[in-house]
Formats: sequence, structure tokens, C-alpha cells
Amino acid sequence: MKKTLLAAAIAGTAMFSTSALAADYKIDTEGQHAFIEFKISHLGYSWLYGRFNDFEGSFSYDEDAPENASVNVTIDTASVDTNHAERDKHLRGEDFLNVSEFPQATFKSTKYVPDSDDDGEGTLYGNFTLNGVTKEIAIEIEHVGAGEDPWGGFRRGFSGEVDLTLADYNIDYNLGPAAKEVELELSIEGVRQ
Repeated sequence: MKKTLLAAAIAGTAMFSTSALAADYKIDTEGQHAFIEFKISHLGYSWLYGRFNDFEGSFSYDEDAPENASVNVTIDTASVDTNHAERDKHLRGEDFLNVSEFPQATFKSTKYVPDSDDDGEGTLYGNFTLNGVTKEIAIEIEHVGAGEDPWGGFRRGFSGEVDLTLADYNIDYNLGPAAKEVELELSIEGVRQ
């Protein structure tokens, strides 16, 4: 009888532990613990940095099966912010983000391929839509960490980088040969739901 109860308890604990690892997370933009930033060369002389202030999304992640991870993000392109009002106005216009016609950019993952050495890094593939154009991109991902927060929740964070060719998204404004690509830098923290 004791062995049966013990076996049931162990099985229940194992089941709870496994289900605790596979979870859905809401990206914490309310607490602003998530960032989508970019940098692009300015005439080949320096870097121009900016960010998107408004976005939302979610992801699913299982430590026992990271290959099943998925991500969905929607970005309000009008929230572009480079700390310069006139430049931001230009970026929102037809030469760049064309926000009046395409107010959102979206990313929907299609697969995640963890590195073979199980170091918490991998490549996230998915469809990115910007300026009305959808292309498959590959984001290099690093798992930053996970654990309980001071408010009784559980959080998990990732960082990532991807280079985008502007012409692929019908953005062909001449910024010089050093500015044909923009680098997106992601820092995403999610709260387990």
C-alpha cells in the first residue's frame, strides 16, 4: 500500500514538473520588460539606434522539447522612436514604414531549431510581415533565463538578433551603401500564463 501511494505521488510530481516546463507566456510589455530595437548605419560614419515602443505578443516554450517553441508578435509601426521627432515622422511615411497603409508589422514563427550542444541557443524561423511584404526570416536566439519573480509569477526571457535587407520590404530610400540592412535586436521577457 505504501509503495503504491509513493509511486502515485512520484508519478504525480513528475507529471506536475513536466507540465510546469511546457507553458504559454505573455510578453511583458506592460511592465516594459521587453524591447524591439534596431540599428542602422548612418552614411557609414556612425550608428543610428531606434526602437518600437508599442508591441504585443506571446510565446510557448517547453524545456524538455524546445523544438516545439512558438512565437507570435504584432508591432505598432507608428510607435517607431529614434529620439528625433522629424526623423520619426519621415520613418512613418511612404519612404520607409508607410504606417498609414500598413500600421502593423507581424512575426509568426514556423519552427525553432535548438543548437545541437544544448546551450540554450538556436534559430527561430518564421514569417515577418513589414510594409505589406512577408518574408521568412531566421532569428538567432539565446535563452537568457527563467524563474519565479517577486510577485508570485514565473518568467522566462530570450534575446535575439536578425539582419533585414530593407529592399526586401520595398524600402528603397537611398541611405547610402552601408545602410542597405537594418539589425533588429530583441530582448523578450514573458510571464507564464
